[in-house]
Amino acid sequence: MAVYKYEIIQSNGKSKNGTLEAPNLEAATAELKEGGNVIVSVALTGALNKDVEIHIGKAVKPRELSIFCRQFQSVLHAGVTVIAALEMLAEQTENKTFQKTIMQVRDSVQKGETLADAVGEYPKIFPEIMIHMIAAGEASGSLEQTFDRLAQHFEKDAHLKALVAKSMIYPIVLIVVIIAVVAIMMIKIVPTFTETFEDLDAELPGITLAVMGVSDFLVTKGYIILIVAILVAFLLREIKKTENGALFFGKLGLKMPLFGALSIKTAAARLTRTLSTLMNSGIKMVDAIHIVGQIMTNEAVKRVLVQAQKDVTHGIPLSKPLEESGVFPPMVYHMIGIGEETGNMEEMLDKIADYYDEEVEMATQSLVAALEPLIIVVMALIVVPIILAVMMPMFSLYNAI
Repeated sequence: MAVYKYEIIQSNGKSKNGTLEAPNLEAATAELKEGGNVIVSVALTGALNKDVEIHIGKAVKPRELSIFCRQFQSVLHAGVTVIAALEMLAEQTENKTFQKTIMQVRDSVQKGETLADAVGEYPKIFPEIMIHMIAAGEASGSLEQTFDRLAQHFEKDAHLKALVAKSMIYPIVLIVVIIAVVAIMMIKIVPTFTETFEDLDAELPGITLAVMGVSDFLVTKGYIILIVAILVAFLLREIKKTENGALFFGKLGLKMPLFGALSIKTAAARLTRTLSTLMNSGIKMVDAIHIVGQIMTNEAVKRVLVQAQKDVTHGIPLSKPLEESGVFPPMVYHMIGIGEETGNMEEMLDKIADYYDEEVEMATQSLVAALEPLIIVVMALIVVPIILAVMMPMFSLYNAI
């Protein structure tokens, strides 16, 4: 018996949270649906008479999950049993944490657990979308097709994350270079000229005095800036952990110049792609929306999907809460609305996801193209005053000579 934590909406419209014991996920789901209840979430919290597992090692990346699912689909297609497939894939996996987990999943399946229940015992390794889709695939007898869809999902998700990460590499490198150059100039170079200028006992320009003052502060009390920076970073992290703080930073991320458009398009692509993958696997829209909400990293987007799930539960089309949120572009909720009217929601979601995958790629290229000159201008605004502060007294000295 395993213990499942759940959240449901009862037939009277009230929400209820709690835990229950059931032999597997299907039994827990069936029990929760009795009486007309709608499941918001159900997840394994722990198993009775089972040792607690602590995973130490590298995290499992989407790319590794995509390879796992693709290989699993291939060996199942070749007629290999699930247990044998798990053993084969464990031997081929280089990530020791992932390898150990796969072997533990194999042991659980050998003991009679379903594959969905076995992977559900390791939520930090296998994402919720994978657990639910495997359960749906086992119930419908289409496990091979399920792993094929999962492989495509993780491949595209990994590609999407790589694009976003790529857009951040160049500006981060430039910012680090700017900080390093300014630090060297202010701490090493400027103090050298400061001693020379003080020996001349001449009247110095205001910009030179200002730069000398900043340089002196960095040399003698630079640790104060470091301490303040660490405290601010710690404070921001703690604020972000709160609900209101996470929501504030989430909204801020969607409205930031240059980065906001990329965040919105990325969220639109992930929403539609994941929703399509889940619904194609036979998972109900209400449950699919909840799962999508769990994988979103932006709290503002999560709140929209939480509200959308409640609205869909009460019979409101998904396009309505998405439109009212003001977060997603018009194309998203208009196309979803068309899909709801025509009954080909999954196909429409795929088209939206394909469109926004391309939009994310173009937005990434545009972001990098816009940041290159912007950061160079910022560097010039910082470095040029320092150079002028050093050169102007020297020119005055030469003219006097």
